[in-house]
Amino acid sequence: MRKKLLLLSVGWLVCSFGVGQNPVTGKLTLEEAIKIAHARSPQAQMVQLSFMSQYWSFRSYKAQLLPSLNLSGNLGNYNRSLVDVRDPETGRISYVANNTLSNDLSVYINQKIALTGGNVSLNTSLARLDQFSYDTKTYNSNPVTINYTQPLRSFNTLKWQKKTEPLQYEKAKKQYLESLEGITLQTTSYFFSVLSAQTSYRKSEENLRDTRGMYKIAQQRHDIGTVTKSELLQLELSMMNAELTVSNSKVDLEVALFNFKSYLGVAESTFFELQPPMNVPEVFMEYDFVLNKALQNSSHNLSLKIKELNSLKSVAQAKADRGIQVELRANLGFSQTGDDLQGVYSRLKDREVVGLSLSMPIYDWGMSRGRVKMAEAEARLARTELEQEETKFQQDIRIKVMQFNNQARQCNISAKALQVAEERYDITKKRFQNGGITVTDLNTAQKELDSASEQYINQLRTFWNAYFELRKLSLYDFISKRDISAEFDKIVEK
Repeated sequence: MRKKLLLLSVGWLVCSFGVGQNPVTGKLTLEEAIKIAHARSPQAQMVQLSFMSQYWSFRSYKAQLLPSLNLSGNLGNYNRSLVDVRDPETGRISYVANNTLSNDLSVYINQKIALTGGNVSLNTSLARLDQFSYDTKTYNSNPVTINYTQPLRSFNTLKWQKKTEPLQYEKAKKQYLESLEGITLQTTSYFFSVLSAQTSYRKSEENLRDTRGMYKIAQQRHDIGTVTKSELLQLELSMMNAELTVSNSKVDLEVALFNFKSYLGVAESTFFELQPPMNVPEVFMEYDFVLNKALQNSSHNLSLKIKELNSLKSVAQAKADRGIQVELRANLGFSQTGDDLQGVYSRLKDREVVGLSLSMPIYDWGMSRGRVKMAEAEARLARTELEQEETKFQQDIRIKVMQFNNQARQCNISAKALQVAEERYDITKKRFQNGGITVTDLNTAQKELDSASEQYINQLRTFWNAYFELRKLSLYDFISKRDISAEFDKIVEK
């Protein structure tokens, strides 16, 4: 690429920012801007916090499957009041004074059973009742008690969570990487917005200098009669328009810089040079390879699986809630009462409580049946939507691959067009100085050069946007040829 092309496309970008205690200096490439955005931008922090929320949600789910040790009790329950007492022989109710203090404490280990949906617990408890009116105290102990609760027809929530929660966490990992790639895309957009505004500003300054020079030459030629008054006025008008363009493009550049620095989350402390990615890498993408990587690495497949499982879960829950509900309860252990602690832990008595509880709607006007049918219809609708999403996903990748493979050629054509426009403008400017062409021809060549310069930057922007979009879809780096990953353990430890 010629030196003048580099001058038009690169230029110096005067702005400032620092990263932590180490300010950035020198040239800032697109890759370095992306690294800064990943490390410092508010969006990156939001992505990290979102992933940590999903991580702790998964940890909470796993904790449900582990035994939990709990302590509960009621301490210092003092009761001084009148209570009603019924005589067992006559049935007469009378009120007597009550003056008691009760305390109880229990420790229990609780374990949920995901396979059956049951719950088992191992419990030990001790209670003390002080009756001050009779100057007595009574202890009640349950040294060892095993409780088991088992729904026989109810919906097993843990069973379905065991299927969906690991997928949700894996999906969160993929979405974290995809969100970072989304930050990459946005950073690229801001980067090229600044680059485009910078190029327009520098080009408008050059145009203004050239127009002023041409206007002076035109004045001299007007004095000797080789340029008409109309042509001189036309060039003067072009000069004033160029001054307006410089002013407007300067404001556009300042706005683009402000948006760029705000998105990166950086401080204004040092100067740096913005260096555009002038060299387009030679990357050719094959649709089948990109699709396989997308299905393997992205969150798309996991999202479809989770949606399918949730639809099946709704059907299973609707069927489980229909008809008779039965629950088995068992309580086995030992207990004893006594006047002192030694007495309540000796000669323990067996304690067995076993029973079934059930409920069954006799007639609900078809409500349960309607819920099942509705859940089944929604499951069929979900399957149809999933098939459409899968087809749309594949079509989207196919289109993006075709567009990307064509974009490299577009960049090369635009670079050549810019080079031709530069040469044409140089020739036209010299011919005008020599009196060979009119002001209109000079303005036309200048506009063509401006258009070619802007088109080249836009083609570069389109190329990198297309590349990063496919990288986000596939979570694969096609330049370094490796899957995109992250050290999630370190993310959680932050």
